[in-house]
Amino acid sequence: MKKTLLVSFLLSGWLLLPSCEKNEQPKVSDNDVEESVNLATADDIYDEVEEIADQAWDAASNGLKDGGSDRPRLAPCAVISVDTLAVPRVMTIDFGEVNCLCNDGKYRRGQIIVTFTGRYRRPGAVITHTFRQYFVNDNHVQGTKVMTNLGLNEQGLMVFQHEVQGSITFVADGRVVSWASEKTRTWIEGRETPGWRDDVFLIEGNSTASSSGGGSMTRVITNPLRRELNCRWFVSGTIVTTPGERPERTLDFGDGSCDNLATLTIGDQSTTIILR
Repeated sequence: MKKTLLVSFLLSGWLLLPSCEKNEQPKVSDNDVEESVNLATADDIYDEVEEIADQAWDAASNGLKDGGSDRPRLAPCAVISVDTLAVPRVMTIDFGEVNCLCNDGKYRRGQIIVTFTGRYRRPGAVITHTFRQYFVNDNHVQGTKVMTNLGLNEQGLMVFQHEVQGSITFVADGRVVSWASEKTRTWIEGRETPGWRDDVFLIEGNSTASSSGGGSMTRVITNPLRRELNCRWFVSGTIVTTPGERPERTLDFGDGSCDNLATLTIGDQSTTIILR
């Protein structure tokens, strides 16, 4: 009788083994972490471009060479020039040929070329941003970003439409990420004040990316990303990324604290990542 029970127990365990393996949750690998950091960095780099342009135009309009302390994306080494004869107008923001430490703690070099039909705050304005040998923290940024001011929504908040086509070559691992995104950016705080550090935006939309390391992915903002101009990183919001046949992953930027930490979750496995 005991032998019969033992055989039955072993047989049952053997039959259950494949099921346990099949249900094993994917682990968060170093490659998953690096990929997620790169994608978050791309989101951040393309998002901040219009802030740089708006602050640069204000500096140029006031006869200043560079960004003062209340211009969090600029730096004393930035040279701003505006072609007022061109239609539409063209502004060049030149960070120089060597790394320039900006007020937000990031190093930039190269140029952002801005073509605009009107000021950032003017409804209907279309502002196009391109790059010339432009680097952020030694990551090479290329492509085009077009921003359109859609005016005020029903709540009286100003809304902007963003469209990006570009690529970033990351210095950390040499990967090239091709990038395309369509997003809206809603100005929820600080529009009535002259400075920038109290400005707050909520960002929604989606993007697609493909990496030279292999594979393409879609990314959807499931909770709006909160951008506070007094902070270098997104302070809250979540993005769900679906990378081809691999399991989807969620990136959570936190509870509103200004820090460089986010939580990456794949299945029931989570890890904290450090944003650049």
